[in-house]
Amino acid sequence: MGFVKVVKNKQYFKRFQVKFRRRREGRTDYFARKRLVVQEKNKYNTPKYRLIVRFTNKDIICQIAYARIEGDVIICAAYAHELPRYGIKVGLTNYSAAYCTGLLIARRLLKKLKLDGIYSGCEDVNGDEFYVEDVDGQPGAFRCYLDVGLVRTTTGARVFGAMKGAADGGIDIP
Repeated sequence: MGFVKVVKNKQYFKRFQVKFRRRREGRTDYFARKRLVVQEKNKYNTPKYRLIVRFTNKDIICQIAYARIEGDVIICAAYAHELPRYGIKVGLTNYSAAYCTGLLIARRLLKKLKLDGIYSGCEDVNGDEFYVEDVDGQPGAFRCYLDVGLVRTTTGARVFGAMKGAADGGIDIP
């Protein structure tokens, strides 16, 4: 075997730039985050809202947020551990709990923005596709984009259960 030069010397480490902390921890995909967060320049300072869905071992977290230079601003949140107040006692991390958490955050957000009377959401829940349409002469439907994080987006994934719940609740998710 030939001579192998050592490249990990002092000059190498002096020039080495570490990745962002949340990238090193494996928490944030900055490639996807940039595309979710960056707003078009002709829309000036209008926030671009995201429906953030995260799963822990015992809980489901749904948040509506938008990005600022100082950090993300959360305007509304709902958790699966709140569901026992509404009659769902067990199975707080399954697909149906994700749907209920999405429905809860949608109604909570629309009530906060005083849009709950205009956009009532899906009246008969049967699993069909449901899109929120703008009402003429009224404020537009609240639009936000689904942020799944590092979860695999397979068919029937629980993140899509939360998205379906939010869409049935009256939020416009393209």
